[in-house]
Amino acid sequence: MNKQKRTEIFTRFRENNPKPQTELEWQTPFELLVAVTLSAQATDVGVNKATRKLFPVANTPEAIYDLGVEGLKQYIKTIGLFNSKAENVIKACKILIEQHNSQVPESREALEALPGVGRKTANVVLNTAFGWPVMAVDTHIFRVANRTNIAKGKDVREVEDRLVRLVPKEFLLDAHHWLILHGRYVCKARKPQCGSCLIEDLCEYKMKTD
Repeated sequence: MNKQKRTEIFTRFRENNPKPQTELEWQTPFELLVAVTLSAQATDVGVNKATRKLFPVANTPEAIYDLGVEGLKQYIKTIGLFNSKAENVIKACKILIEQHNSQVPESREALEALPGVGRKTANVVLNTAFGWPVMAVDTHIFRVANRTNIAKGKDVREVEDRLVRLVPKEFLLDAHHWLILHGRYVCKARKPQCGSCLIEDLCEYKMKTD
């Protein structure tokens, strides 16, 4: 795919949705960090249901740490893998309190040192909370990037690196959200909705649907 096509694709995304947002509900970088940690192998809708009950009660590292693992589980038990997630969030809170003055660090290295936080979660926080032009590649973005030919890659990291290099700079800050929403609602895994896709004529997928 050439640069002209990529530019037109992201121009259309921007015209259609000028200020894309994550569907996770958050008010502070810490709330976002918790929500993204909980969202692994879970839906944003499911996470939001849990955090709507959790955050009014506890939305700081100290308050969640004070709940303890068992206390936190009561709020997130509807989310997949809640046992390990509760343990990771409590451990992360302890590190934030002891090493970062209870603030979410604006550092990839420091974020990835937190239990339950990998590169993708760190990228979401850096992009969404701090405005870094980075790409958090999940299954939706991996699929869309490969299927459309925007940025093909054999694994998540290769797609991430190619997107950062190939997406025109003016679109890079919001590209993560445009691609994830496109994958979630239009370019679906089992049957992409090509007939109602705003970039169908630019996409290089060979097996388009009606």
